[in-house]
Amino acid sequence: MEYDISERTLSFSIRIVNLCKFLRENGGTGYDLSKQLIRCGTSIGANIEEAQNAESTADFIHKMSISLKEARETKYWLRILIATEKKLGSRLQPLLHESHELVAIIYTIVKNAKTNQR
Repeated sequence: MEYDISERTLSFSIRIVNLCKFLRENGGTGYDLSKQLIRCGTSIGANIEEAQNAESTADFIHKMSISLKEARETKYWLRILIATEKKLGSRLQPLLHESHELVAIIYTIVKNAKTNQR
């Protein structure tokens, strides 16, 4: 599944929104966690979109770094959901896997941008 990071994070955001809708409809702890998850899970792609029109390399690195932080936070909330909402484990594992991959990809983008900036 190889496509550009903007499309990949858009797809991930849509999956997060759908998960959060499900969590909100079913109440419990998942409802409270969904508030955090929807913010960080959709922010990954939003910051990547902003980075596409960065005013400088430093601005690009800054926005991509924010996206990286949001991806790591998303991974954290997904891990908590997996630990606390056992019945959702099979639905959440693919999202957790994708969040791991997004962290790795965005980390590499930031690292390369910093190297090229020097």
